[in-house]
Amino acid sequence: MRRPIHDDSRRKRGSAAALAAAPRAEWGEVVRDVLPNGLRVLTARAPGLHSAMIALYVRAGSRHESAEVNGVSHFLEHLFFRGSAGWPDTVAMNAEIESAGGSLNGITARDHGCYFTPIHPGEVGTGLAILGDLIQRPLLREMDVEREVILEEILDEVDADGRDIDPDNLSKRIAFGAHPLGFKIAGTAEIVRRLSRREIRAHHARFYTASNLVLAVAGPVRPSEVCALAEEHFGALARGRRSVEEPAPRWPTGPCVEVVGHEDAQAEFSLSFPCPPESHPDYPVHLCIRRILDDGLSSRLPFEIVERRGLAYSLHAGIDAFTDAGMTVVDGACAPAKLPRVAEEVLRVLGGLADRPVPEEELLRVQRRHRMTLAFSLDSAAELAGWYGAGEVLSSPEGFEERCRRVEGVTPADVLRVARETFRRRNAVLVVVGPSGRRERTAVERLVARTTAVPS
Repeated sequence: MRRPIHDDSRRKRGSAAALAAAPRAEWGEVVRDVLPNGLRVLTARAPGLHSAMIALYVRAGSRHESAEVNGVSHFLEHLFFRGSAGWPDTVAMNAEIESAGGSLNGITARDHGCYFTPIHPGEVGTGLAILGDLIQRPLLREMDVEREVILEEILDEVDADGRDIDPDNLSKRIAFGAHPLGFKIAGTAEIVRRLSRREIRAHHARFYTASNLVLAVAGPVRPSEVCALAEEHFGALARGRRSVEEPAPRWPTGPCVEVVGHEDAQAEFSLSFPCPPESHPDYPVHLCIRRILDDGLSSRLPFEIVERRGLAYSLHAGIDAFTDAGMTVVDGACAPAKLPRVAEEVLRVLGGLADRPVPEEELLRVQRRHRMTLAFSLDSAAELAGWYGAGEVLSSPEGFEERCRRVEGVTPADVLRVARETFRRRNAVLVVVGPSGRRERTAVERLVARTTAVPS
């Protein structure tokens, strides 16, 4: 859901700047209020929609945990839905929210959590009443039942011997080491089994305070009414203090390669390089690079590797950004025998961006698509709430037009410079999970260590 420069010399027909030429009303506008206790309330008006979205963000995730209680944020997320003082009967609670057009849900990430529900615009008060009570007065009951549910979830990330086989977890562990950004979001089975009610209550008391929460509501709603309802249902929250994170570590000097044997028909892989946070001046350049690599079948990675050579059936490029760090990731799956060739071709495509300027027309195309994608989000209350809520809680709030103009200010020279700085052999972090013997491991390790497709 995260996230929208301007050069008159390029205001030609079909350019990204031409799309921005005509001013637009309500182009992702938001009204920001702050309650007396410090809770931030963001209202994104979308009068043309017929549904609303409520999203409550908290700056608390696995990054804010110690190694001893890793997984406590995720455990608490599960327990919220086991009932609250005002709604001890969870069947009645869910029936009430569903009768208002809603469906309660929650997610935990490394740097934040979110509790959300779609809602009928006339029932925003109902959604806030239930969500506010869950967050402020959770019963934290049936812990052993929920513990078993989480242990089942963790099984998706490990093999029969308990080894981690999730490429994302493994990549974060290599990139960030013992830093909390390298922790697993759900924790380990051993920690989850021993987490106590006291530890969970302490985590709740520390992080679920007004100054650490952001309420985002989007849809055909009035900011004054949303603010009044927020005061009614969240005004009693203690102010508390905002989260403070341990600074992210430096990117490791590599290349770093980890191959984990796992019996499967496919080999999964994840190739990562460093990326700055959203607030960094070069972040828009990375956004353009990501779209050049993977933004439809005409973009470089799917065309060269899937369409042209048929080497893989699944291939994606994305950015995982935090407040002070980030990573550009190319991941996918292929037949084990094709893995060295796939890795070689991915590196060749990345090296092409570091070797010669991207054609201006190709860059303009991805800039146009970036603006269009943000325009499409105006049709989604969920995307509006996600954009502004996540931006505020992670301290990088930015309007659609501001983001668009930053992206549209990127030049081919910027792309070349940043690609040369980023796609270097020493920056590569490659994780492979799948059938592999000594020969396959050696081939992959030698390829990455000796490749000349990217600068050293």
